Formats: sequence, structure tokens, C-alpha cells
Amino acid sequence: MRITISKENYLKAIAEAESAGEVVIAAALARWLGVSAPAVTMAVRRLKRDRLIRVSASGAITLTREGREIATRLIDRHNLIERMLTEIFGMEWYKVHEEAEHMEHAVSADFERRLREKLGDSEVCPHGNFPGLDRPQDRRERGWIPLDEAPGGTSVEVTSVFERDRKLLEYLDDLGIRPGSALRVITRNCDDTMTLSVAGRRVHLGCPAASKVWTKPQEAAARK
Repeated sequence: MRITISKENYLKAIAEAESAGEVVIAAALARWLGVSAPAVTMAVRRLKRDRLIRVSASGAITLTREGREIATRLIDRHNLIERMLTEIFGMEWYKVHEEAEHMEHAVSADFERRLREKLGDSEVCPHGNFPGLDRPQDRRERGWIPLDEAPGGTSVEVTSVFERDRKLLEYLDDLGIRPGSALRVITRNCDDTMTLSVAGRRVHLGCPAASKVWTKPQEAAARK
């Protein structure tokens, strides 16, 4: 069985959509990958033939053991490349996801091993995300909540940010909202926005964007 770049991308997208708490169907894959419905249909047929996925009677797509191994390996490599770009080359955190998307298929096992030796075994990527299956319910069990759910008057620390939207990442960076930054929620407004205090200045953020930012109380202990 030949594992192509296209197959890797589909398997990784399935794993990432699962991690976001979605039930993965063909329409979800088309949205995650920005491809047409016919393209997804053909890809799903090939992946099912190769026993990398299962498709239920309702159309829900899940990874087989072999498919998950491939997806996990690619996600781990993506995470490692993002860390390389920030920790070694100093690239801005909001740029590295797209760069890693291009590079993750070309890295050899030997280079990956050397990168791991150089960078160590830290799990968190520059966006604060853990590789692998880290569902919304897992985050809530750690005491994290999306920023749009934080009550007025509370102080929180940003733990992670949705990394697949470059424009959102740049916008948040301009506001000073990035992993590790401390925020105070001043008010939740009737126009579906929030007023925040970030590094001593007031900023406004729409709740749809705030829902992509995960936070924890400032006094909460780090994940064990």
C-alpha cells in the first residue's frame, strides 16, 4: 500500500476534526481540507479500500488502527516542525502552522529524530495545542474553558488557540492575545463582543473569535 501525501492529509484531517469534537462526515472533511465533495468521495473510497478508515451506515468516518498510526505520526511531526521554526529560527507563532503544513511530508525519519534530540520532548506546539486526540471535553476536564465563556470580572491565562486560521492568529497577536498571555474580562457586551484588559490596555473581541481561544484561571496549576 502506497501512502501518498493526499492520503496523509485526509487521515490527519480526520484526526484533527475528531480532536475538535466533530463527528467526521464527508462534508466536514471537505470543509477542513477546502476541497470539493466529489474529491472527498473518491478519497474516502481509496482510504476505505486500504483499510485506513471505517465508514458507518450513517456516514460517520473513523480511523482504523493503521490509519490512526499514520495520522498520529504526521501530527507529531507537524508539532515538531512548528517548534523548530519558533525555537530555532524565531519565526512568529502565527506563521508556523502553514509552513509546517508544507514541510511535514518531506521530513525524513532521521531528520525527525535529530530534531527531537535537539528540541526535547515538550508536547505543546507554539499555539499551545497538544498533538493527538485532545477533545473539548478533555480540555474542560483540565479546567480550561473557551474565552467567550469566561465571566466578566475574571482573570484568565490563554492556554491554546485554534491554529488553522492565519488571519485570526494575526488579529489575536495584534491584540496581545497569545498562549501564555494574561487577560482580564472586563465586560461581556450585548453586541456579542467582549471587552478585555490585555497588558494594561482595553481591547474588544467578538465572541466567535473568543470561542477559538482556550483559557484557564490564572491561579490554576499547569497540566500534569
